[in-house]
Amino acid sequence: MPVKTVSTFAPPCAMPNGLQWTDEGLYVIDQYSDRVYLMDEEGFIVRAFQTPTANGSGIAYGGGYLWTASNGNNTRREPHDTDTGISWVYQLNPNDGSFVNRFKTPDGGGIHGIEWDDGLVWVTAFNPKALHLCDPAKNFEVVKSFEVSTERLHGLARDGDGIWCAHTSDKVIIKYNIETGAETDTIVFSPDAPAPHGLSIKDGVLWYADANVNNAQQKQELRTKPEIGIIER
Repeated sequence: MPVKTVSTFAPPCAMPNGLQWTDEGLYVIDQYSDRVYLMDEEGFIVRAFQTPTANGSGIAYGGGYLWTASNGNNTRREPHDTDTGISWVYQLNPNDGSFVNRFKTPDGGGIHGIEWDDGLVWVTAFNPKALHLCDPAKNFEVVKSFEVSTERLHGLARDGDGIWCAHTSDKVIIKYNIETGAETDTIVFSPDAPAPHGLSIKDGVLWYADANVNNAQQKQELRTKPEIGIIER
């Protein structure tokens, strides 16, 4: 049976395509502008800043840094001097978004999900469809990976012995065992529910972001507004 989604925060931006809860609050990355917003637990903006990310579609926090998923040039805004046309994982200062370092994606292609894991970083990949665990201390060397069958991998959230991955087109969130890659749980959204893009977990509750973009596979109409909410099971 499909779960209930509950719209909780009005997003601070046009296309919230990445979420990350921290002790400070909720980081949100806007795919439209590539700005990052930090919101408190009541949904108010604490601070906001521009990043060198281009066509941003995922955000994580760990090791004292922000990590953002960058997909090359962003055609939704005016070009920036920092645009490269190449997919990167950016390591940024969490206070102002300033550049610290950047790493090529494992497959050289697009990236929509990213998650910190005790000094390592999980990322999504499309060629093939997979989750990779990478070591930023070793130039983002892949230390573990497993392929998945479901399309359009987006937001990630570590949870116990597994990692949740939002599959946007299918409107499902699947939990994979981090050792074997086996599917251990599935959350199904109803056909009229938001499409999960960004994903994060707080106190055992999964949070999603609907980035308000067309779902070409299902030919859905453009939603009237983006949203950030929780999943009730």
